[in-house]
Amino acid sequence: MAQYTEHEHDVLIIGAGGAGLRAAIEASAAGVKVGLVCKSLLGKAHTVMAEGGIAAALANTDERDSWKVHFADTMRGGQYVNNWRMAELHAKEAPDRVRELEAWGAVFDRTRDGKILQRNFGGHKYPRLAHVGDRTGLEMLRTLQDHGIHQGVDVHMEITIVSLIREGDRVAAAFGYERERGLFHLFRAKAIILCTGGIGRAYSITSNSWECTGDGHTLAYDVGAELIDMEFVQFHPTGMVWPPSVRGILVTEGVRGEGGILTNQEGRRFMFDDIPENYRPQTADNEEEGWRYTQGDRAARRPPELLTRDHVARCIVREIKAGRGSPHGGVFLDISWIKKKISHSEAHIKKKLPSMYHQFIKLAGVDITREAMEVGPTTHYIMGGIHVDADSQMATKVQGLFAAGECAAGINGANRLGGNSLSDLLVFGKRAGEYAAKFAKDHGATKVDDKQVDVAAKRTLEPFERQGSADGPYQIQHTLQEMMQHHVGIVRTDEEMAQAVEHLKHLRKQEAVVAVKGNREYNPGWHTALDLHNLLTVSEAITMAARVRKESRGGHFRADFPQKSDEFSKVNNVIRRDKNGAMQISTLPIPAMPAELEQAIKSEMS
Repeated sequence: MAQYTEHEHDVLIIGAGGAGLRAAIEASAAGVKVGLVCKSLLGKAHTVMAEGGIAAALANTDERDSWKVHFADTMRGGQYVNNWRMAELHAKEAPDRVRELEAWGAVFDRTRDGKILQRNFGGHKYPRLAHVGDRTGLEMLRTLQDHGIHQGVDVHMEITIVSLIREGDRVAAAFGYERERGLFHLFRAKAIILCTGGIGRAYSITSNSWECTGDGHTLAYDVGAELIDMEFVQFHPTGMVWPPSVRGILVTEGVRGEGGILTNQEGRRFMFDDIPENYRPQTADNEEEGWRYTQGDRAARRPPELLTRDHVARCIVREIKAGRGSPHGGVFLDISWIKKKISHSEAHIKKKLPSMYHQFIKLAGVDITREAMEVGPTTHYIMGGIHVDADSQMATKVQGLFAAGECAAGINGANRLGGNSLSDLLVFGKRAGEYAAKFAKDHGATKVDDKQVDVAAKRTLEPFERQGSADGPYQIQHTLQEMMQHHVGIVRTDEEMAQAVEHLKHLRKQEAVVAVKGNREYNPGWHTALDLHNLLTVSEAITMAARVRKESRGGHFRADFPQKSDEFSKVNNVIRRDKNGAMQISTLPIPAMPAELEQAIKSEMS
C-alpha cells in the first residue's frame, strides 16, 4: 500500500492564484475548514502576470458605462457562444468585487477626484479597466493573500495534485506529491474547487508560466467532468519576440491602451488595412488620428490597435507572412511617438507602464520611451475548460467538484476581452467558494477507496520503473509544443490538424513508456514526465474540438472555413471521457437568452 500523509478539510482548493485565493476567502468566511494547495510558492501564481487591469463597469472615467454595456461587450467579444448567464453575473457583480478589493487594501491608480482610474482596452466600449500601472495582477494577488492569511486557511505549498478520487457520483479526495521531496499526500474533502489556470505550456510560444500545464482541465476530465469550448485558444497579439530567451513573454495590452501603435517595417499602421464593418470610424492612417482616438471621445473613437485580440493577432501574422515584419519575426509596437504630443513623455510612460519599461530595458536592451518594441502573437489564454453551472460553478457530472478562473469555461465564449480575466477570478472565485462551502455543510464526508489511492500512487511512480533516456520527458514535451504551435495554432486547417491527431497518438505511446532517472527528491525530469499526461489530454481536446467546428469564430480561425456558420453559432462543443477511456465529442445547444439581455445587446449595437 502507498504511504502518504493525510489531511482533511471541508473545502479543498487546488490552485492559489486569484480565483483560488478569492474562493478560499469566501469559503473560510462561511465557517468551514479550508485547505489551499498550490503547485509553486504562495504568491507566485500566474495571476501576477496579468498587467492591464480589472474590467468592471464602475463608470468612474465615463459615466455612460453600465453592467449592460459590459455584458454586451463580453457577448460580442465572445461571438455570442458565451454562457450568457455567466456573462450577466460577471458584468453585474464585477464592480462590487473591485470595490471589495479596494476595501481590503488594493492600491489603484486614481482620477483627479480620487476615484479608481480606468483605462481603455480592446473590445471595451468605454474605459473600464481598474488598474495599478501595469502591475494589476501582482497588486490583486498581494491584496487577496494579505487578506486571506487572516481567515484561517491551511496552505500547502509546492505540492502537485495528480489525481482526484471519486466515490460514486461525488469527488472524495485529491492525491498529490511534494515537488521538493517527492512524498505523497492525500487530501480528503467534502468539496473540491479547481483553480489551476491555463494550458499555455502545450505550445512552444506562450506567455504562461511553467505551472500552466492543463492540470485542472485534466483532473476534472479524468474523474468524469465535461470540458467545453476547447477549440477556443487566445493568442495574445503582443508578446516579446527578441531575444529568443524571452520569446513569448507578455507585452500588456495596456501599452496600446495608453496610445501605443502597431507598425510594420515600412512604418505603416497596418491595422487600418482590416477594419470590421461594425467598427467606427474609419479614418486616415496617421499618428495624429491615433492620439486623438486615445485621448478624445473614447466611446466612439478607439484606435484599431484596440480591436479584439483574435483580430489583432491575425493582422500581425498577415504582416509577418507577407514579409513586412520586424527583423526578428514580429512587428513594431511604439509608445515612444507620444513625445511629439505631450511634454515629459518619458516620465509619463514610466509612470503608466513601469513593468514594461523595466522588462524591455533589462531583457531586450530597448528603451520604450525612445524606441519601438518588437512584438508578435503568443499563446495566452484558453476560453475553453471545465463545464460548470453558471451560478454555483459546480462541474457537470461530478457532485462536489467546482471550478473557477481560467480552468472553468463559459463566460468568454469564442474570445476573451482583456481585463475580463481578473474580474472573472473575483466574481466566480467568490461564487465557487460560497457554493462549495454550502455543499460541504449540506453533505457529510464520503469514504475514500484505498484501491484508488494505490492506483494513483503506482501510476505516479511508474516512470522510475522504466528504462530509457533521461531526456525523454523533455523531448516529448518539446515535440508536442512545436507540433501544437504549427498545426493547431493561430491559423488552422483540417489537413494540419489531422496530422496533429496522428502526432498525438504517437506521443501518447511515447508518454506511456517514458522513463526518468534518479530519486524522487529534486527531480525535474519526473515532474515533466507527470505533466505530459495533462498536456497531451488538453492538446487532444483542443485538436478534436477544432476539427469539429468547421467555421472561424473568435480565437478559432480555420483557413479552410474562414467564415462564421449559422449552424455553429447555436452550439458549444462538449468533450467527455467514455467508459473505455476514449475522448468523445458532442454538441450542446446554447439556451435561448432572456428578452432583457437580448435587448441590452441590441441597444448597444444600435
